Amino acid sequence: MFWKFDLHTSSQLEALLEKDDVTLTELMEEEDVLQECKAQNRRLLVFLSQDTCMQELLHLITTEPPAGLEETKRFKHPNIACELLTSDVGVINDKLGGEKPLLDILYSFLEQPPPLNPLLASFFSKTIGNLITRKTEQVISFLRGKEGFLGLVLKHINTSAMMDLLLRLISCVDPAPLRQDTLNWLNEERLAQRLIELIHPGKDKERQSNASQTVCDIIRLSRDQANQLQENSEADPLLAVLESQECVSQLLDNMFVGESTESCIVYGTQVLLTLLEIRRPGVEGVLDVCVLGYERCVVSSILQAVQPHLKHYHQLLLDPPRRTPMLTSLGVLEVPLGNCRLHVARLMASLLQTTNTSYYTCFDDTIYNNTVTLELCRLQTINLLLDLFFKYTWNNFLHFQVELCVAAILSHSAQEERPQVGLVIQERPLVPLEDIPQASFVAQEKSMFPQEENPQGSLLTQEKPRLQQEPQEKQALPGPKPPLPSVPPDISTHNPLVTHLFQDCRLVQRILEAWEENDKTQAEGGMRRGYMGHLTRIANTVVCNMEKGPVRTQISNLITELPKDCRGRWESFVDQALTETNRKNTVDLVHIPAHTNVSHNLRSSSEDDDRQSPFPKELSLQQTFSDYQIQQMTANFVDQFGFNDDEFSENGDNISATFDRIKEINFNVDTEDTAKTAAFEACTKEKIQLFDDSEEEDIWEEREINYTTHTKSRTRFGGHRRLLDRLRVMG
Repeated sequence: MFWKFDLHTSSQLEALLEKDDVTLTELMEEEDVLQECKAQNRRLLVFLSQDTCMQELLHLITTEPPAGLEETKRFKHPNIACELLTSDVGVINDKLGGEKPLLDILYSFLEQPPPLNPLLASFFSKTIGNLITRKTEQVISFLRGKEGFLGLVLKHINTSAMMDLLLRLISCVDPAPLRQDTLNWLNEERLAQRLIELIHPGKDKERQSNASQTVCDIIRLSRDQANQLQENSEADPLLAVLESQECVSQLLDNMFVGESTESCIVYGTQVLLTLLEIRRPGVEGVLDVCVLGYERCVVSSILQAVQPHLKHYHQLLLDPPRRTPMLTSLGVLEVPLGNCRLHVARLMASLLQTTNTSYYTCFDDTIYNNTVTLELCRLQTINLLLDLFFKYTWNNFLHFQVELCVAAILSHSAQEERPQVGLVIQERPLVPLEDIPQASFVAQEKSMFPQEENPQGSLLTQEKPRLQQEPQEKQALPGPKPPLPSVPPDISTHNPLVTHLFQDCRLVQRILEAWEENDKTQAEGGMRRGYMGHLTRIANTVVCNMEKGPVRTQISNLITELPKDCRGRWESFVDQALTETNRKNTVDLVHIPAHTNVSHNLRSSSEDDDRQSPFPKELSLQQTFSDYQIQQMTANFVDQFGFNDDEFSENGDNISATFDRIKEINFNVDTEDTAKTAAFEACTKEKIQLFDDSEEEDIWEEREINYTTHTKSRTRFGGHRRLLDRLRVMG
């Protein structure tokens, strides 16, 4: 080895550090400077931690390089400087995070006029983000002491690096008390409201996009951290503001009051979609308060804010922002669907799914769910979405959202099938009402849990309700229990959207007409329409919910009320065309010989061990064996291929043991046809011949062996080995 003979050369970096007049530029020209820094080269770290070197490194990442340099070399030193400052070395972190003059140089980057250089902004964000993680208390204290810090960050929010900085302030601050203190500071600075103000038609698209993405990330991060933190932790004030009805109303006013733009509608709708995301239940069937209690009161607030603006969304479907014709692979699309209408479809699907899952939370929740449902029926929004479904034949993004809408409507749970949910008190205090002026859901909890029913005081400031599927004896609480909210009978046993879907939207008739038109087009040699896959799934959803869905009685009655000829066409369609399509869609996507009649079921790889033999009895054994020989290799073929270590040694003593075991293989096939049995035995006897040690012949000698049909010539040893391996795989 080269190190044995001392052939390695000494680092050029060491030679440079020996010089008294060495400069930082000279060191950064060395290829191994980053490696030596991360390896904590003592002499290098002493040099870099000098005040002049640290200041020079900071100036490199905060000052625009001269424009006359080549692009390949212009940002070379700033990039190396950033890597040195963020190398996660304690000496550099302590020096940079502990001295205010150095932090002032770094902070001065925010004071530059916009627009910032995106690359330098990423260097700045990475450096200060590393300090927030490693020197949290010092950096947070420094930033809080800077008046107008958030204003400068939001001023440059059109640069994505500023978005990363805000997220680090929210998610990378530890310990928990310091994190809560930081969140309270950001809330006092009105971070959430100021971000919502940036989603406005008067702002540029890049600023709106980054503000929207920041809000969505804050919501997701805060909800995830709330589920991970201890139960007695304080609520996130930023999340409470963003989930409040006032904040959502302000966002919708920005989108629709005055002149609307496509970018503002799209980015604002993305925030609404994030707010409407329903979290998954906890483990072991426990429905935590953040899943069913707290978050669904939030959903109720969002529904109250969205309901007055449903007419604006409906108008967008009718009259979207004007777009230029689009050239597609199927021709020119004169009026494209557009991102705006697609987001409206996404929001409608999310609203319909939300109204199906937000009962038994607040008294007002079911009222506003019903209001949203009736408003959608009055506006004929679902009917309009179905029109767009069939108009834009090749837009599968739209088809999927319409399919979700139909599935959400038909899966609306009836009152008698809703789970019984009890109230369990969890010692997890909420933020007081005076600390969250925007949290309208707190007022709803007040109406749901009156103070006079709680002898210990107001539940709002002491305890938080949790919904849990537990035995009633474990949920018993001292004192009177608040009554469970009831579902209005007009929406539990009779869903107006289901009636609207079948009567006003003519769902069954549209399915039949589109299917027949597609069959006619294909019969004339045309292409299969792009929505047929989703149309098949919608038809299956109707059939499934009519048989065992929560509103199956209502669906069955609506199908029965159809005209006689339409009902007959539907029954014929379900029994014939739909059944045949489902059969085709469940065929394995693997090659199956055309002459075989093998029925393969879709199975997972874990079920391979329990799979029965796929060989049909009606085929000849000769053909079966030949088909088996050409079948594809299985997933465990590699493990079963060849010999085991103890079956193949250098002296070849045990090589015959493998072939001797052929006699012990049970290869019986149940059949009453003695002729087929005899044919199979003759085939195997012809191909399998035992070695006889008494014969003095070269077993490696190549010889031609004549087989029956579907076989080929092979060497004696090679043929036996391959046959053995295939038999072992089958056995």
